[in-house]
Amino acid sequence: MRKAIIAGNWKMNKTPSETGAFVESLKPLVKDAKCDVVVCVPAVCIAEAVKASEGSNIKVGAQNVHFAASGAYTGEVSAAMLKDAGVEYVIVGHSERRQYFGETDETVNLRARAAFEGGLTPIICVGETKEQREKGYTETLLKYQTITALTGFSAEEVAKLVIAYEPVWAIGTGLTASDEQANEGVKIIRDAIRASFGDNAADSVRIQYGGSMNPSNVKGLMAQSEIDGGLIGGASLKAEDFSKVVNYGE
Repeated sequence: MRKAIIAGNWKMNKTPSETGAFVESLKPLVKDAKCDVVVCVPAVCIAEAVKASEGSNIKVGAQNVHFAASGAYTGEVSAAMLKDAGVEYVIVGHSERRQYFGETDETVNLRARAAFEGGLTPIICVGETKEQREKGYTETLLKYQTITALTGFSAEEVAKLVIAYEPVWAIGTGLTASDEQANEGVKIIRDAIRASFGDNAADSVRIQYGGSMNPSNVKGLMAQSEIDGGLIGGASLKAEDFSKVVNYGE
């Protein structure tokens, strides 16, 4: 059985001092969680998040990583820097990075490799836009994005990764994916991995749903056969809401 993983993506929210206070308030609310709990915070908040989470079951993640080990890349952060700061997970290829900052399927692959080789667990995001879905490209696109992102990984390595299916059309648009649509998207990704990397990789890799999971819909989504957790946006910014998602089975 795959262990569920609930990760909060704070995006560009919270100061370092707010981060410390948030994690302190979250700790008692999720201390008995049956799933892995991760908070993916802005780079300037990592130190406070790591300090506040010490001795708890909360892991700290970053929201991006550069694909080079070091060099003249002003404003970027390497895997080694994140690892040394106490980070364990890093989001790679989020739809906002693709939309606003020129991320491509190829750079997602480079970042994922750099993260993994640097001792971090990448949370690799894939997903289709509303236009792509309406044109019937969902399956083709998800397969392509997934396999491109995993280029150069072995089957044994893929088994250790986390992938997030984020239907871009259901993020901040007022539209929502049904439980079945979310499960279908995750299954397409898992089937693509099965075809390219074999049964063990497909059965072991954890695939989250990243399309606005919140306290009101988490039970239905987590009851689906293929969904192994969530990459949580807005609901991760309030400790009470995030803890309800984390403790979805209670």
